Order: sequence, then structure tokens, then C-alpha cells
Amino acid sequence: MRKLMLNFKLPVSILREGKKYVAYTPVLDLSTSGKSYEEVKRRFDEIVNIFFEELIKKGTLDEVLRDLGWKRVQAKWNPPVLISQELQMVQVPAK
Repeated sequence: MRKLMLNFKLPVSILREGKKYVAYTPVLDLSTSGKSYEEVKRRFDEIVNIFFEELIKKGTLDEVLRDLGWKRVQAKWNPPVLISQELQMVQVPAK
């Protein structure tokens, strides 16, 4: 039996928090952490695969992707387009 492969380019932010690294993608609202840059990239790939495997197994792929803002064009799913990722200065009143 031939396995169906889904291919996506996902925007991923990798942050360093102390001694840990965190990978996050807003288009799936998924994150994971690791002890190194290489580990967090590997773990991110694993968590995305698990995420899609579970959606397919439960039959909720279409529903969840639509709820996350994905669009289906013919037989292909397209994630929301990340327009910008930047630093923005904000001022918050403090007592």
C-alpha cells in the first residue's frame, strides 16, 4: 500500500529560553522544546508528524485545518501566510 505524503512549508520560530530551545509554528499552534538547536528542530519535525497522524487517524484533518485558518485549493491544503515576524516596542503601564 502506498502512503500518502503531505508536504508543507511551515513558518517556525525558534527561541532560546535559558538553556532550552523552543520551536513554535503559529499555523498549527504547536510548540516543542529541546536542549539544543538541533534537538528542537528534530523534535519539531516529530511533533508535526504526530499531530497530522492523529488528525488523520481521528478523521478530523479537514475540520482542524479549517479552524486554524488553512484553505483547501482543489486537493491541496495551504497554511495561512505569515506576513511578518518582527520586534515591536510596546509600553505597558505598571504600578
